[in-house]
Amino acid sequence: MIRTTITGITISLALAGCSSNPAGENVRGAFYREAGSLIDTGHFGNATMHNTQIMNGDKQFVYDLSQRFASEVMTTVNFAFNSSVLDAGAIDTLREQAHWIRQFPEVRFKVYGHTDKVGGNSYNKALGLRRARTVVNYLVSQGIDGSRLEAVVSFGETQPLIVTEGKERRNRRTVTEVSGFVDGHQTVMDGKYAEVIYREYVRSAEPVTGLTGVASSNLEVDSGIDGGE
Repeated sequence: MIRTTITGITISLALAGCSSNPAGENVRGAFYREAGSLIDTGHFGNATMHNTQIMNGDKQFVYDLSQRFASEVMTTVNFAFNSSVLDAGAIDTLREQAHWIRQFPEVRFKVYGHTDKVGGNSYNKALGLRRARTVVNYLVSQGIDGSRLEAVVSFGETQPLIVTEGKERRNRRTVTEVSGFVDGHQTVMDGKYAEVIYREYVRSAEPVTGLTGVASSNLEVDSGIDGGE
Protein backbone atom coordinates (compact mmCIF):
# COMPACT_ATOMS: atom_id res chain seq x y z
CA MET A 1 0.00 0.00 0.00
CA ILE A 2 2.85 2.36 0.94
CA ARG A 3 4.77 1.31 -2.17
CA THR A 4 1.76 2.14 -4.33
CA THR A 5 1.40 5.58 -2.76
CA ILE A 6 5.09 6.41 -3.29
CA THR A 7 4.82 5.29 -6.91
CA GLY A 8 1.78 7.51 -7.40
CA ILE A 9 3.63 10.50 -5.97
CA THR A 10 6.59 9.79 -8.24
CA ILE A 11 4.34 9.71 -11.31
CA SER A 12 2.64 12.94 -10.25
CA LEU A 13 5.99 14.69 -9.85
CA ALA A 14 7.11 13.42 -13.23
CA LEU A 15 3.96 14.74 -14.89
CA ALA A 16 4.40 18.07 -13.15
CA GLY A 17 7.96 18.20 -14.43
CA CYS A 18 6.70 17.76 -18.00
CA SER A 19 4.29 20.66 -17.70
CA SER A 20 5.06 24.03 -19.22
CA ASN A 21 7.16 26.49 -17.22
CA PRO A 22 6.38 30.22 -16.94
CA ALA A 23 8.46 30.87 -20.05
CA GLY A 24 6.08 28.68 -22.02
CA GLU A 25 8.60 25.93 -22.77
CA ASN A 26 8.38 22.26 -21.86
CA VAL A 27 10.84 21.54 -19.04
CA ARG A 28 11.76 18.11 -20.48
CA GLY A 29 13.01 19.83 -23.64
CA ALA A 30 14.70 22.50 -21.61
CA PHE A 31 16.84 19.86 -19.93
CA TYR A 32 19.11 19.86 -22.96
CA ARG A 33 19.44 23.64 -23.12
CA GLU A 34 22.30 25.69 -21.74
CA ALA A 35 21.93 26.35 -18.02
CA GLY A 36 20.23 29.65 -17.35
CA SER A 37 18.95 30.10 -20.89
CA LEU A 38 15.32 30.11 -19.73
CA ILE A 39 15.75 32.99 -17.30
CA ASP A 40 18.18 35.22 -19.23
CA THR A 41 16.11 37.89 -20.96
CA GLY A 42 19.11 39.63 -22.45
CA HIS A 43 19.73 41.94 -19.48
CA PHE A 44 21.89 39.58 -17.45
CA GLY A 45 24.73 41.51 -15.83
CA ASN A 46 23.11 44.94 -16.08
CA ALA A 47 22.52 45.12 -12.34
CA THR A 48 26.16 44.25 -11.65
CA MET A 49 27.33 46.84 -14.18
CA HIS A 50 25.08 49.48 -12.61
CA ASN A 51 26.36 48.69 -9.11
CA THR A 52 29.97 48.81 -10.30
CA GLN A 53 29.44 52.21 -11.89
CA ILE A 54 27.86 53.49 -8.69
CA MET A 55 30.67 52.16 -6.50
CA ASN A 56 33.52 53.49 -8.65
CA GLY A 57 31.78 56.85 -8.97
CA ASP A 58 31.35 56.85 -12.77
CA LYS A 59 27.57 56.99 -12.77
CA GLN A 60 27.28 59.63 -10.08
CA PHE A 61 30.03 61.71 -11.68
CA VAL A 62 28.25 61.65 -15.05
CA TYR A 63 25.01 62.71 -13.38
CA ASP A 64 26.73 65.51 -11.46
CA LEU A 65 28.49 66.78 -14.58
CA SER A 66 25.23 66.68 -16.52
CA GLN A 67 23.54 68.81 -13.88
CA ARG A 68 26.47 71.21 -13.77
CA PHE A 69 26.70 71.54 -17.56
CA ALA A 70 22.99 72.30 -17.78
CA SER A 71 23.20 74.90 -15.00
CA GLU A 72 26.32 76.72 -16.22
CA VAL A 73 25.88 76.67 -20.00
CA MET A 74 23.01 77.10 -22.44
CA THR A 75 22.54 73.56 -23.74
CA THR A 76 19.96 74.41 -26.42
CA VAL A 77 20.46 75.98 -29.85
CA ASN A 78 17.47 77.10 -31.96
CA PHE A 79 17.07 77.26 -35.73
CA ALA A 80 15.04 79.11 -38.34
CA PHE A 81 12.21 77.25 -40.05
CA ASN A 82 13.40 74.41 -42.31
CA SER A 83 17.03 75.39 -41.68
CA SER A 84 20.14 73.87 -40.15
CA VAL A 85 22.18 77.09 -40.39
CA LEU A 86 23.59 78.57 -37.19
CA ASP A 87 22.64 82.17 -36.49
CA ALA A 88 24.62 84.62 -34.33
CA GLY A 89 22.86 83.58 -31.12
CA ALA A 90 23.50 79.91 -31.79
CA ILE A 91 27.19 80.57 -32.43
CA ASP A 92 27.52 82.45 -29.13
CA THR A 93 25.90 79.55 -27.27
CA LEU A 94 28.12 76.96 -28.94
CA ARG A 95 31.24 78.95 -28.13
CA GLU A 96 30.23 78.81 -24.46
CA GLN A 97 29.58 75.08 -24.76
CA ALA A 98 32.97 74.53 -26.39
CA HIS A 99 34.72 76.50 -23.65
CA TRP A 100 33.05 74.35 -20.98
CA ILE A 101 33.70 71.10 -22.83
CA ARG A 102 37.41 71.86 -23.30
CA GLN A 103 37.83 72.00 -19.52
CA PHE A 104 36.79 68.36 -19.12
CA PRO A 105 38.76 66.30 -21.67
CA GLU A 106 37.60 62.99 -20.20
CA VAL A 107 33.89 63.65 -20.79
CA ARG A 108 31.83 62.69 -23.85
CA PHE A 109 28.70 64.36 -25.16
CA LYS A 110 25.65 63.67 -27.30
CA VAL A 111 23.91 66.20 -29.50
CA TYR A 112 20.19 65.63 -30.08
CA GLY A 113 18.38 67.21 -33.03
CA HIS A 114 14.70 68.25 -32.95
CA THR A 115 12.17 69.92 -35.27
CA ASP A 116 8.68 71.34 -35.06
CA LYS A 117 5.74 69.31 -36.37
CA VAL A 118 5.38 71.03 -39.74
CA GLY A 119 6.18 68.55 -42.53
CA GLY A 120 6.50 64.78 -42.72
CA ASN A 121 8.07 62.75 -39.93
CA SER A 122 10.81 61.20 -42.07
CA TYR A 123 11.81 64.60 -43.47
CA ASN A 124 11.86 66.12 -40.01
CA LYS A 125 14.01 63.32 -38.64
CA ALA A 126 16.55 63.97 -41.40
CA LEU A 127 16.37 67.71 -40.70
CA GLY A 128 16.98 67.12 -37.00
CA LEU A 129 20.02 65.04 -37.90
CA ARG A 130 21.40 67.82 -40.10
CA ARG A 131 20.98 70.27 -37.25
CA ALA A 132 22.78 67.96 -34.83
CA ARG A 133 25.62 67.46 -37.29
CA THR A 134 25.93 71.21 -37.79
CA VAL A 135 26.39 71.65 -34.05
CA VAL A 136 28.92 68.81 -33.87
CA ASN A 137 30.91 70.28 -36.74
CA TYR A 138 30.99 73.69 -35.10
CA LEU A 139 32.15 72.24 -31.77
CA VAL A 140 34.91 70.39 -33.61
CA SER A 141 35.93 73.67 -35.26
CA GLN A 142 36.34 75.09 -31.75
CA GLY A 143 38.96 72.51 -30.86
CA ILE A 144 36.79 69.69 -29.48
CA ASP A 145 37.97 66.21 -30.44
CA GLY A 146 35.26 64.66 -32.63
CA SER A 147 35.64 61.31 -30.87
CA ARG A 148 34.30 62.92 -27.69
CA LEU A 149 31.01 63.75 -29.41
CA GLU A 150 29.69 60.27 -28.81
CA ALA A 151 26.73 60.28 -31.14
CA VAL A 152 24.57 62.44 -33.33
CA VAL A 153 20.90 61.63 -32.71
CA SER A 154 17.69 62.98 -34.22
CA PHE A 155 14.31 62.85 -32.50
CA GLY A 156 12.72 64.82 -35.34
CA GLU A 157 9.28 66.06 -34.35
CA THR A 158 8.63 63.44 -31.66
CA GLN A 159 9.67 65.46 -28.58
CA PRO A 160 8.27 69.00 -28.88
CA LEU A 161 8.76 71.49 -26.06
CA ILE A 162 5.61 73.32 -27.16
CA VAL A 163 2.74 71.09 -28.29
CA THR A 164 1.51 72.63 -31.53
CA GLU A 165 1.07 71.56 -35.12
CA GLY A 166 2.29 74.94 -36.39
CA LYS A 167 5.68 76.55 -36.69
CA GLU A 168 7.40 76.88 -33.33
CA ARG A 169 10.99 78.09 -33.00
CA ARG A 170 11.46 76.62 -29.53
CA ASN A 171 10.86 73.14 -30.99
CA ARG A 172 13.44 73.67 -33.72
CA ARG A 173 16.50 72.99 -31.63
CA THR A 174 19.49 70.87 -30.70
CA VAL A 175 20.34 69.86 -27.15
CA THR A 176 23.86 69.00 -25.99
CA GLU A 177 24.17 66.62 -23.04
CA VAL A 178 26.89 64.86 -21.06
CA SER A 179 26.80 61.16 -22.00
CA GLY A 180 29.79 59.47 -20.35
CA PHE A 181 33.56 59.16 -20.37
CA VAL A 182 36.15 58.56 -23.06
CA ASP A 183 38.00 55.23 -22.97
CA GLY A 184 40.84 55.30 -20.49
CA HIS A 185 39.55 58.53 -18.98
CA GLN A 186 41.59 57.91 -15.83
CA THR A 187 44.75 58.71 -17.81
CA VAL A 188 43.51 62.04 -19.20
CA MET A 189 44.74 63.93 -16.14
CA ASP A 190 47.21 66.10 -18.03
CA GLY A 191 48.57 69.47 -16.93
CA LYS A 192 45.67 71.48 -18.33
CA TYR A 193 43.10 69.37 -16.51
CA ALA A 194 45.12 69.70 -13.30
CA GLU A 195 44.88 73.47 -13.73
CA VAL A 196 41.10 73.17 -13.93
CA ILE A 197 40.98 71.10 -10.74
CA TYR A 198 43.21 73.59 -8.94
CA ARG A 199 41.12 76.55 -10.11
CA GLU A 200 37.94 74.83 -8.92
CA TYR A 201 39.61 74.17 -5.57
CA VAL A 202 40.55 77.83 -5.15
CA ARG A 203 37.13 79.01 -6.28
CA SER A 204 35.45 76.76 -3.72
CA ALA A 205 37.04 78.86 -0.95
CA GLU A 206 35.59 82.13 -2.24
CA PRO A 207 32.70 83.58 -0.16
CA VAL A 208 29.27 82.99 -1.60
CA THR A 209 28.13 86.61 -1.02
CA GLY A 210 29.79 90.01 -0.93
CA LEU A 211 29.21 90.43 2.81
CA THR A 212 32.96 90.36 3.42
CA GLY A 213 33.32 93.66 1.57
CA VAL A 214 30.52 95.19 3.62
CA ALA A 215 32.10 93.98 6.85
CA SER A 216 35.45 95.46 5.84
CA SER A 217 33.86 98.86 5.13
CA ASN A 218 32.10 98.85 8.49
CA LEU A 219 35.32 97.91 10.18
CA GLU A 220 37.08 100.86 8.59
CA VAL A 221 34.33 103.22 9.74
CA ASP A 222 34.45 101.84 13.25
CA SER A 223 38.21 102.17 13.31
CA GLY A 224 37.89 105.81 12.27
CA ILE A 225 35.43 106.53 15.08
CA ASP A 226 37.63 104.83 17.62
CA GLY A 227 40.58 106.88 16.42
CA GLY A 228 38.57 110.08 16.81
CA GLU A 229 37.73 109.28 20.39
